[in-house]
Amino acid sequence: MFGTEIERLIQLLSRLPGLGPRSGRRAALALLKRKETLLLPLLEQLGRVAESIRSCRICGNLDSAETCAICRDPARENHSLCVVEDVADLWAIERSGAFKGRYHVLGGTLSALDGVGPDELSIGQLVARVKAGGVEEVILALNATVDGQTTAHYLSERLQGLGIGVSRLAHGVPIGGELDYLDDGTLATALKARRPAAG
Repeated sequence: MFGTEIERLIQLLSRLPGLGPRSGRRAALALLKRKETLLLPLLEQLGRVAESIRSCRICGNLDSAETCAICRDPARENHSLCVVEDVADLWAIERSGAFKGRYHVLGGTLSALDGVGPDELSIGQLVARVKAGGVEEVILALNATVDGQTTAHYLSERLQGLGIGVSRLAHGVPIGGELDYLDDGTLATALKARRPAAG
């Protein structure tokens, strides 16, 4: 139905998160219809990004500099370190505006099924950052999946005895959530993590 080049474009676009074959076709068509205003500028920017973006040597965030803007920011709090699985999680927390400390990107989670052990993640660098001093609390902001929970447990054990506080994000009923629409696991977690009501 399509030429080889268009088919390859659709296949590549379909691999992007949130896009499937149908969305890939729509995106390809939009790019091709707006070649001068969309396709060529996008192509140019992708080339620039591919050449200039790298992982921050301190935290693992993405930036065009060797040290990312967050790590360079003198206004950030040095005593709090938020540990996330990947850069998307870091960006999500930053969008909230609720955290003013520093970050550490693990690069994934421990997974026996996928053959991901501690050496494949930046756990050694995390421990070294804590041992270097200045960190008072490590916040484990990992996803509430089996692998995320396993990784959080492992990190808690590795950080024990280093004289810092280790905390985890709260899990449970979201603001605006109705109990009838929540899954059993979320409800069970919310019940286990309950706290005294404010009087």
